[in-house]
Amino acid sequence: MITHQEARQQATKIVEKMTLAEKIGQINFRAPAITHLNIPEYNYWNEALHGVARAGVATVFPQAIGMAAMFDEKMLKEIGEVIATEGRAKYNQYVKQNDRDIYKGLTFWSPNVNLFRDPRWGRGQETYGEDPYLTARLGVAFIEGLQGNGKYLKLAACAKHFAVHSGPEADRHSFNAAVNQKDLWEFYLPAFEACVTEADVESVMGAYNAVNGTPAVVNHTLLQDILREQWGFLGHVVSDYGALEDVHQHHQYTSDAAETMSLAMKIGCDLCAGNISDALNDAISRHLVTEEEITQAVVSLYATRVRLGMFAEDCSFDEISYEENDSPKHHAISLAAAEKSMVLLKNENFLPLSTQKIKNIAVIGPNARNLEALQGNYFGTSSQYVTFWDGIRTEIEKNGGRAFYALGSHLYKEHAESGLSKENERESEALIAAKHADVAVVCLGLDPTIEGEQGDSGNVYGSGDKYNLSLPGRQKQLLEKILAQGKPVVVVLAAGSALSLDGLENHPNLRAIIQAWYPGSFGGTALANIIFGKVSPSGKLPVTFYKDTSQLPDFNDYSMQERTYQNTKADVLYPFGYGLTYGQAEIKEVTVQIEDDLVKISGQMKNVSSVNIQEVVQVYLKIEGTSLAPKNHKLLSFKRVSLKENEIQNFALEIPVEQLKVVDEKGEKVFDGDKFTFYIGFSQPDERSVTLMGQAPQQILVESLKKNKKPLA
Repeated sequence: MITHQEARQQATKIVEKMTLAEKIGQINFRAPAITHLNIPEYNYWNEALHGVARAGVATVFPQAIGMAAMFDEKMLKEIGEVIATEGRAKYNQYVKQNDRDIYKGLTFWSPNVNLFRDPRWGRGQETYGEDPYLTARLGVAFIEGLQGNGKYLKLAACAKHFAVHSGPEADRHSFNAAVNQKDLWEFYLPAFEACVTEADVESVMGAYNAVNGTPAVVNHTLLQDILREQWGFLGHVVSDYGALEDVHQHHQYTSDAAETMSLAMKIGCDLCAGNISDALNDAISRHLVTEEEITQAVVSLYATRVRLGMFAEDCSFDEISYEENDSPKHHAISLAAAEKSMVLLKNENFLPLSTQKIKNIAVIGPNARNLEALQGNYFGTSSQYVTFWDGIRTEIEKNGGRAFYALGSHLYKEHAESGLSKENERESEALIAAKHADVAVVCLGLDPTIEGEQGDSGNVYGSGDKYNLSLPGRQKQLLEKILAQGKPVVVVLAAGSALSLDGLENHPNLRAIIQAWYPGSFGGTALANIIFGKVSPSGKLPVTFYKDTSQLPDFNDYSMQERTYQNTKADVLYPFGYGLTYGQAEIKEVTVQIEDDLVKISGQMKNVSSVNIQEVVQVYLKIEGTSLAPKNHKLLSFKRVSLKENEIQNFALEIPVEQLKVVDEKGEKVFDGDKFTFYIGFSQPDERSVTLMGQAPQQILVESLKKNKKPLA
């Protein structure tokens, strides 16, 4: 691949032909054409969170949090490759149409590798969950898929939002995230570091909020000391949209736009996603910034365009045809991802259903036919959608059965014009459908109009965050009334975050619960395939499911003392890493050896059931004898494995010894502790997960230490 140095050399030759006014024009994300240099206009803003977004028809994959639930690096990379192909296919055609508007370029502002530290955060659905290691591994895989390994970048990915950014949404333009060095380096930065140092991500987006008093987009510690000097980042930095305006308008860190833009140029925020880049003219006249500083920013931007092959005659990606977009092959990958993403939270020996025994099924609830519940936010337009109702109805009718549909209730509140009588009518219809069915599948939860980004159109709560973990509106009442009918009930939850049924999880008639997330355009087919046993569920929770918000610290508190599975003391509803299958597997003959700089873990995995399954081997580490380690344990490695009925497979994992380090109060990684316990299983070593999953994780203890605190075999 063309190197950063080569790209900068070529970019420098292009930029040196520009006037100062032309350079200033290029600092804006809507970069105008420079006719005398034959440079067309270019818009840097494009999105690819879980498919090419906001640019017409494209394959829609499960929302990022659902893809995280797959615990599958290989699949994330494959999805990234598909998105890159579709992004190039669309770009090539837009160029031929001379359409260079927003969402038509090759610089994609994805992925979101922020930590999902609190389940109330509306944008948590965009992330890969609450664990920094899982987020890092999936972020790297996705970026590698997007950017490719050819002579040129296939797409330019962007790691966002740098840094310490995870709500509350309502305050994000003025919020100051106060974080100590230990939490910063242990939780908030690892995924970004991996994206830069391992995946060579081409761009990084600065966050809206301030970090320890300084706005992130002009934060010297973040953008210079850490990003460029410590990590060696060589790409360009872009502000979140309007984040530079926030510097003076909301953070009041500078006095006006000219001061903000001059500071951005000096500190290295190269691209203004907003409307104040022209203030550089004022900054120049006031001697706040030099032309050389502006030039360096433009060179960084043009180096990215050079690496994308925009000025080359030999870029093979220019030949990707329109037919590559939204293809049947890509649809099949989306369906497979949806199947892998869904998490079976409860199953009282009820699922899968047999179409030979179940003749009538009721599909009830506000998410049964809700397209929003398939899409999540930052989505593209699918050429076809299969709702939960569509998928279940098709499968049951194909086998001679009957499906009954009822809305039951609205998602969050009754429409003003319909009144209480209309709502009661919907409940009555749902109860009638349940009475006439052998089983009721009740589709509840949220959609992106309830949880999402502040300011999204249709966002009923304004801020985009959740107030609590309960079902909104009259959904709980609807479920209670259906359960009271005495028929077996399966609950399907569509949401981008953790929810609680407020104790109804334990109702004897509630026989199974499936967390479907926002599963993409083929979510209904995936759900039906799981419910009727065509595939075994295999998703794992990338976040902790708490019972209620009383188990959580204050939303504004960025300390990790009581957050995530690593530090919480709460008796949680469903733990991180948890997820059932229709079969059962066992792990035996585990060995742990520490050789040189690697921890080598091997063992045998056996499917002890007559069902083909996929399982995720998970390795956790508990360190004792140190005050620096997490209170509980942390994820060290994971691997998804397919097992046919009664199949035995050997597995081997290699973990860098560096991962056994802990982070001290200065933010430095050190070896510490005198007892290292490795847990190898299909979930974390949590009492709740062991009780629900069956087999306890295998435990291997390593006690001996050198003086440098490096553990020995």
